[in-house]
Amino acid sequence: MHVKIEDWKNGWSGISVGIDPDEINRFIELLKMIRENPEQHFHVSSDYKGTGGVGDIEVFIRGENEEHNMSLSGRALAPGETLNE
Repeated sequence: MHVKIEDWKNGWSGISVGIDPDEINRFIELLKMIRENPEQHFHVSSDYKGTGGVGDIEVFIRGENEEHNMSLSGRALAPGETLNE
Protein backbone atom coordinates (compact mmCIF):
# COMPACT_ATOMS: atom_id res chain seq x y z
CA MET A 1 0.00 0.00 0.00
CA HIS A 2 1.22 3.52 -0.72
CA VAL A 3 -0.29 6.74 0.68
CA LYS A 4 0.70 10.29 -0.10
CA ILE A 5 -0.49 13.80 0.75
CA GLU A 6 -0.83 16.45 -1.93
CA ASP A 7 -0.80 20.09 -0.79
CA TRP A 8 -3.23 21.88 -3.07
CA LYS A 9 -1.86 25.25 -1.87
CA ASN A 10 -5.35 26.60 -1.19
CA GLY A 11 -5.87 25.41 2.39
CA TRP A 12 -6.94 21.95 1.26
CA SER A 13 -4.99 18.72 0.80
CA GLY A 14 -5.58 15.51 -1.10
CA ILE A 15 -4.70 12.04 0.12
CA SER A 16 -4.04 9.29 -2.42
CA VAL A 17 -4.14 5.63 -1.42
CA GLY A 18 -2.60 3.06 -3.76
CA ILE A 19 -3.58 -0.49 -2.81
CA ASP A 20 -2.06 -3.74 -4.07
CA PRO A 21 -4.48 -6.28 -5.60
CA ASP A 22 -3.65 -8.78 -2.84
CA GLU A 23 -4.69 -6.19 -0.18
CA ILE A 24 -8.18 -5.61 -1.58
CA ASN A 25 -9.88 -8.61 0.07
CA ARG A 26 -8.38 -7.72 3.48
CA PHE A 27 -9.61 -4.13 3.11
CA ILE A 28 -13.10 -5.40 2.23
CA GLU A 29 -13.03 -7.78 5.23
CA LEU A 30 -12.17 -4.91 7.55
CA LEU A 31 -14.95 -2.74 6.10
CA LYS A 32 -17.42 -5.60 6.59
CA MET A 33 -16.16 -6.03 10.17
CA ILE A 34 -16.96 -2.43 11.13
CA ARG A 35 -20.30 -2.57 9.31
CA GLU A 36 -21.25 -5.61 11.42
CA ASN A 37 -19.76 -4.20 14.62
CA PRO A 38 -20.01 -0.38 14.55
CA GLU A 39 -18.12 -0.11 17.85
CA GLN A 40 -14.97 -1.36 16.10
CA HIS A 41 -12.53 0.50 13.85
CA PHE A 42 -9.30 -0.25 12.02
CA HIS A 43 -6.13 1.56 11.03
CA VAL A 44 -4.04 1.90 7.91
CA SER A 45 -0.63 2.59 9.42
CA SER A 46 2.69 3.80 8.05
CA ASP A 47 5.99 1.94 8.21
CA TYR A 48 7.36 5.32 9.49
CA LYS A 49 10.29 5.22 7.07
CA GLY A 50 11.40 8.37 5.29
CA THR A 51 11.12 12.00 6.34
CA GLY A 52 7.40 12.16 7.12
CA GLY A 53 3.97 11.86 5.59
CA VAL A 54 0.75 10.15 6.63
CA GLY A 55 1.37 8.23 9.85
CA ASP A 56 -2.05 6.65 10.29
CA ILE A 57 -5.54 6.60 8.83
CA GLU A 58 -8.32 5.45 11.16
CA VAL A 59 -11.48 4.02 9.56
CA PHE A 60 -14.66 3.92 11.67
CA ILE A 61 -18.43 4.19 11.48
CA ARG A 62 -19.41 7.88 11.56
CA GLY A 63 -21.29 8.85 14.68
CA GLU A 64 -24.79 10.32 14.30
CA ASN A 65 -23.65 13.69 15.66
CA GLU A 66 -20.61 13.88 13.34
CA GLU A 67 -21.24 15.92 10.21
CA HIS A 68 -20.71 14.53 6.72
CA ASN A 69 -17.70 16.33 5.27
CA MET A 70 -16.64 13.89 2.52
CA SER A 71 -18.43 11.75 -0.04
CA LEU A 72 -17.69 8.78 -2.27
CA SER A 73 -17.52 9.06 -6.03
CA GLY A 74 -17.44 6.49 -8.80
CA ARG A 75 -14.67 5.33 -11.06
CA ALA A 76 -12.27 7.78 -12.69
CA LEU A 77 -13.29 9.05 -16.10
CA ALA A 78 -10.92 9.21 -19.05
CA PRO A 79 -10.48 12.60 -20.77
CA GLY A 80 -13.60 13.30 -22.84
CA GLU A 81 -15.52 10.35 -21.33
CA THR A 82 -18.99 10.98 -19.88
CA LEU A 83 -20.95 9.02 -17.30
CA ASN A 84 -23.34 7.75 -20.02
CA GLU A 85 -20.61 5.70 -21.76
